[in-house]
Amino acid sequence: MRLSLLAAVLSAGWPLVCVSQDDVSDLNQVIVTASRNAEPVADAIASVTVITRADIDRLQPQSVNDLLTGLAGISIASNGDLGKTTSVSVRGTNADHVLVLIDGIKIGAATTGTAAWEQLPVEQIDHIEIVRGPLSSLYGSEAIGGVVQIFTRHGAPGAPNVPSLMLSGGSHGTYQAEAGESGSAGNGWYNASASGLYTDGIPICVANAPVTAACYTTTPQQGYWSGSAAVSGGYRWDAATATFDFLQAQGGTHFDGNIFSGDESRVGQQVLGATLAFAPLSPWNVTLAAGQSKDLSQLYFADAPDGFFDTRRDTASWLNQLTFTSAQRLLLGVDFEQDNVASDAGYPVASRDDTGVFGLYEWLGPRAELQLSARRDHNQQFGDHDTGSAQWAYRFSDALRVTASYGTAFKAPTFNDLYYPFYGDPTLQPEISHSIEVGLTGRASALEWSVNVYQTQIHNLIEYDPVTFGAANLDQARIRGLETQLGARLAGWHVQLQLTLLDPRDIGVDHGDLLPRIAHYTARLDVDRDIGAFSVGATLLANGPRFEDPANTEPLGGYTTLDIRTAWRFAPHWEVQAVLKNTLNREYETALYYNQPGRNAYLTLRYVPLQS
Repeated sequence: MRLSLLAAVLSAGWPLVCVSQDDVSDLNQVIVTASRNAEPVADAIASVTVITRADIDRLQPQSVNDLLTGLAGISIASNGDLGKTTSVSVRGTNADHVLVLIDGIKIGAATTGTAAWEQLPVEQIDHIEIVRGPLSSLYGSEAIGGVVQIFTRHGAPGAPNVPSLMLSGGSHGTYQAEAGESGSAGNGWYNASASGLYTDGIPICVANAPVTAACYTTTPQQGYWSGSAAVSGGYRWDAATATFDFLQAQGGTHFDGNIFSGDESRVGQQVLGATLAFAPLSPWNVTLAAGQSKDLSQLYFADAPDGFFDTRRDTASWLNQLTFTSAQRLLLGVDFEQDNVASDAGYPVASRDDTGVFGLYEWLGPRAELQLSARRDHNQQFGDHDTGSAQWAYRFSDALRVTASYGTAFKAPTFNDLYYPFYGDPTLQPEISHSIEVGLTGRASALEWSVNVYQTQIHNLIEYDPVTFGAANLDQARIRGLETQLGARLAGWHVQLQLTLLDPRDIGVDHGDLLPRIAHYTARLDVDRDIGAFSVGATLLANGPRFEDPANTEPLGGYTTLDIRTAWRFAPHWEVQAVLKNTLNREYETALYYNQPGRNAYLTLRYVPLQS
């Protein structure tokens, strides 16, 4: 990735930012996820990665999976190619230990506790903010490993009307398209866009899968289709601003299954949100927000309905920002959330709510920075839970910064953990964590670097209990990690290296074993260069060996892949792109017995309004 600020340490420093090559030193880019306040990325103490729209266009991804793979601290497992179940882990924690937001609205299935990453339309995304580390003191449940916030395409006040267009096709009968327009009128702004994707798919199951595996059929191809639409807008008065966002995505995918799990899923994702911001007094800013997200899934087997799982989450927030001086501010807020489940599985309890009250104090001195936050959540099912965080940074000079942080976090049991028939246990307690982190960042001339180390301990981990045949709080984990990043300009090339070293250990039931699907190391090298109207680039990704199961009896081999990309700006605002993925045609699995694509290629025509 072209990271404008490679000097970002995971909990500090100049936060790690992915930006376009033309904007390599933009320290004034505004982010909101790290502290729930709008702030320049250079002021954030937490470790932040920003993937911009320019990055997305340059990398030519077919999915969000493509964007996140190999980033510092991130591990991904997928049951096949496009549209197949995908899980994302941050800093070695479980897939349901990462909080996912779209335009400020929490998404994910209340039944499983995870977001449907594979269903998110990459062409509807404007940018992504990734914050690593515990953030429950600001966001509540799930933010043990971190928070990923996805922002859809938006217009802007005073911006000209700008169309967008993309047409793409390639291997495995894959076709993709997007069209839209954003702009403004008077004090208002808007965006409307639509996208679609279709692929014939690949054989999902590896040839040697045993009959006892979940993946066991020999269906030649298992395709996927999706369609999405997004609409957003806003209006600014003298003393107030109102915004709204709407995203809907629908799709269908075929997979290996049986009468109990189905062999086809038709899914839907919907996110709706609105905000009103105003200032009752000059030092006091208020933001009122409300939203709703839906995760819908209808299963089929042999074209006959085979069960459905629909969840809806209603949310509301009241944020108050008080600015005392240019160096001090206080954020006080209240969050309300209600989850509802509809399914033919027969959950004995189908709804619950949670109310969280929190505060964040920030002090920005000439060299030192301090952030203190605390939160209390009251959940209808498990009662009260308190979390807190302290983050500190000290800048020795403009080129060297050290940081330290400590934070607690928790994860509430999901509806499946609590109430799924013959599996759930309504007496389960939340999973809780304690994390400590130290980082150092620096830069000199055309070189930027960062190093940070951390440790996270998680208690009350919820796992399957073979004695009761259900969920239980019976495990603990200790995760130690080191993340290093190095970026440089070398003879016209932009070079970025990211290395993650992890020691994710089970210290409970499977004492000393590695946590499943988490590699000891991952490394990613990106190189890119513009040559007149042409650009060329490549991404080399190395992923170490892992285990599929907690007992470490089912190994997954390490692998290395190489992607090569190029683009030609053949006319003002128009670009033709080509990418060759897995150039070396490596065979590998990120989930046991599930194929990943071999060598595959795509050709794209794109309208690029920001280029001339």
